[in-house]
Amino acid sequence: MKIIIINGPNLNLLGQREPGIYGKESFDKYLLKLRSAFPDVIIDYFQSNHEGDIIDKLQQTGFDYDGIVLNAGALSHTSIAIADTLSAITARVIEVHISNVFAREEFRHHSYLSPKCFGVIVGLGLKGYKLAIQSLIWAD
Repeated sequence: MKIIIINGPNLNLLGQREPGIYGKESFDKYLLKLRSAFPDVIIDYFQSNHEGDIIDKLQQTGFDYDGIVLNAGALSHTSIAIADTLSAITARVIEVHISNVFAREEFRHHSYLSPKCFGVIVGLGLKGYKLAIQSLIWAD
């Protein structure tokens, strides 16, 4: 099985950015744990602060990968273009948010991406990525 994790804006700052909300662990360190937890799964990783780069990566991987774990960050609440891309690709996508977006500002309560995804995991910290990978493995 081949899965890619795609992280959006500011997620390159995990471990430094608002640790009270996002935790103190960098994503690079957590990625090592994920790969160790799923040795039979190829887990690729991509992060960008640019919407177009995320769209390009979804198009490049969305037909060849078994699944995509997508945390588009704030773009989840604004990007119709990413939502359109999710409609176009065939890979199953699980949207992940580290924080509970429903306990935060009102504008974070809506995602243009959620209706296009196989599932959504919200507010479970970095563990949400592990649950997303498990869900993709167990999907029918």
